[in-house]
Amino acid sequence: MNDQMTIACLDLEGVLIPEIWIGLAEKTGIEELKLTTRDIADYDELMSKRLGILDQNGLTLKDIHGVVASLDPLEGARDFLEWLQNQVEVIILSDTFREFAMPLIAKLGNPTMFCHSLSIDYETYKIKSYTLRQKDQKRKAVIALKSLNFRVLSMGDSYNDLSMLEEADAGIFFRPTKKITEEYPDFPVTQTYEELQKHLCSVHGFRP
Repeated sequence: MNDQMTIACLDLEGVLIPEIWIGLAEKTGIEELKLTTRDIADYDELMSKRLGILDQNGLTLKDIHGVVASLDPLEGARDFLEWLQNQVEVIILSDTFREFAMPLIAKLGNPTMFCHSLSIDYETYKIKSYTLRQKDQKRKAVIALKSLNFRVLSMGDSYNDLSMLEEADAGIFFRPTKKITEEYPDFPVTQTYEELQKHLCSVHGFRP
């Protein structure tokens, strides 16, 4: 491994846990919650629609926690994460909301996560609004870590991970769609935690 201190930045949904909004849609039967940025490109518009759907259906943060708590990390995710944390420092960079993801983050052993937040009325547990930590936060986090003299490895699966994959010293796709790998063929592709672990060992000098 490079003598420079390395830090690994991982996306959360699709890499370590299932997609939360899709899980909510499947558990509640509300099909509209399956909408993603592929359906509504403007993130503010998408989030406003999602929060409107939750409000229309009377779903509070407690209801959502009940659903999210019934989900589990992807099979093998916690073991892989623990292996990685024994190699280098690890930060999860996610566009999810801390208040949503907490039950699943606990199941991963409460790793460090940079994400966004919700404004909650804690008398009723209704979700009032959301706050983005900053725009393009994944890329800016990688830039900041590199400025602290870290060598940054980034791992993600989708379009909203591209900026951090491109900004990192090395970016790796994990279970991406065929479409994105065809559009961005320069990133190595891994489909399982075993493949990802082997790649990190053979290319980046991690210990087995």
